[in-house]
Amino acid sequence: MSSLKDIKTRIQSVKSTQKITRAMKMVAAAKVKKAENTVKASRPFTRELASMFKRLLDSVGTYSSSTLKINHAIDNYPELLKIREVKTAGLLVITSNKGLAGAYNANIIRKTLKRMEEYHKNGIKTLLFVVGQKGISALKKKSSDFDSSIEKTYLGVINSPSAEGAKMLVEDLADYYVSHKIDKIEIITTRFKNMMSYYTEFWEILPLKGLNDDYERLHDNILEPLMEFEPDMHHILQKVVPMYITNIVYQALLEAQASELASRMTAMSAASTNAENILNTLTVEYNKTRQSAITQEIIEVASGANAQLG
Repeated sequence: MSSLKDIKTRIQSVKSTQKITRAMKMVAAAKVKKAENTVKASRPFTRELASMFKRLLDSVGTYSSSTLKINHAIDNYPELLKIREVKTAGLLVITSNKGLAGAYNANIIRKTLKRMEEYHKNGIKTLLFVVGQKGISALKKKSSDFDSSIEKTYLGVINSPSAEGAKMLVEDLADYYVSHKIDKIEIITTRFKNMMSYYTEFWEILPLKGLNDDYERLHDNILEPLMEFEPDMHHILQKVVPMYITNIVYQALLEAQASELASRMTAMSAASTNAENILNTLTVEYNKTRQSAITQEIIEVASGANAQLG
């Protein structure tokens, strides 16, 4: 049986841990509501932009860059629309910088490794663009098993998702795609569902096809308005394509942040509850041990007194 001192030390340790888990739960709960509101507010714009982008592509016949001024890879929209034989695939993996978020990062990393294995079996090399310290640490050890490598890492963009951060990611991805270093790009992220659940999924962003998930809006039997382009369709597409890709990445960052906070809040709530259960068990054990020690002392005192009287 443990001594009173050992049990008391364990109780103090669990109490200290519980204070931390409760604080982390409160912080996550305060942030997750804001993140949830931001995600829900951005989804209608993402749906409409995806819908408009598909109609725009349907209205344009031949893509040409002959009249365009191209300063960056992201400006070369005709190349971003080309579908090539996939020899090298790029994976933009979105994880968090911090742990203690339940199975959040583990789920994303597991899905990433499974995707890398699928590509490896088909003879396709994968290049990784990893957001978040947890993904960097985990995939750095595993990437070499599947003929893969981490090309770029990003730490700050997930802490506070912004259009500027998303644009930085998109410019790197477009540069790799236009220079033929990769032939296909997917995002591995999470889709926020509610405070208690989320799910991991793939979003294919290059070559451009328009979103093929529940952001896509079908327009069957709906009469679409006639589109007119000024100055011309190619200059319009050169502006819309970077906006469209950037918005997809930005939406993925928002979804990931909300999922991470919700997962952390749930994990810290469970940890606080477990700590409370452990404290109850230890308190009972402490009381039993203390009672046993007192009883033993009484017996010893009584035995000593009887011996003197005898």
